[in-house]
Amino acid sequence: MALDIKICGLKTDDALAAALAGGASHVGFIFFAKSPRYVAPEEAGRLRQVAIGKASAVAVTVDAGDAFLDEIVEKMHPDMLQLHGSETPERVAGVKARYGLPVMKALSVSEAADIERTKPFIGIADRFLFDAKPPKGSELPGGNGIAFDWRILAGLDAGVDYMLSGGLNAANIGDALQLANPPGIDISSGVESAPGVKDPALIEQFFRAVRAARDNRAA
Repeated sequence: MALDIKICGLKTDDALAAALAGGASHVGFIFFAKSPRYVAPEEAGRLRQVAIGKASAVAVTVDAGDAFLDEIVEKMHPDMLQLHGSETPERVAGVKARYGLPVMKALSVSEAADIERTKPFIGIADRFLFDAKPPKGSELPGGNGIAFDWRILAGLDAGVDYMLSGGLNAANIGDALQLANPPGIDISSGVESAPGVKDPALIEQFFRAVRAARDNRAA
């Protein structure tokens, strides 16, 4: 099974180059002002040009209104929209209809019951992203470097397409792949030297760890 790998929260040429060199299938740009990974739509559009034909460019938003989404789509030209807030199934359907783009809906997970929250979105969201619930007091819905119990995902209905996120890094990705066997993975803080500062060396190290984990499973 092919494994999709998304490097999220990219802001610099060097980090994007490392993500593409490692074989990222998706590159994510964050449009949430409170995040240290925030990037302006114009700059994301410039970086996105480098990824054309190499990886799908994902615009990550948090409860964004139509005006801001219009600006992002116009200036960045993303391949996919990721809705990482409290968007309802109706909002997801509306965004899909407005832009004609696939939508990935992020859901926060901490216990098995949280998986049930996928059901109203089935047939609407094109893909899910399962992230750990943020710690109390955090203003960030994601990118907090926290993992959840990956075994929870065993309760998912067959055929649910998703990316696993939350606290992934080179040290634990082998366990994550073994326990959850996800169709896709998403990493942000796990390849940073400081909040919002992607480290090309850590990105390269992460891809090496993914390849080693997959080689071990195939052996």
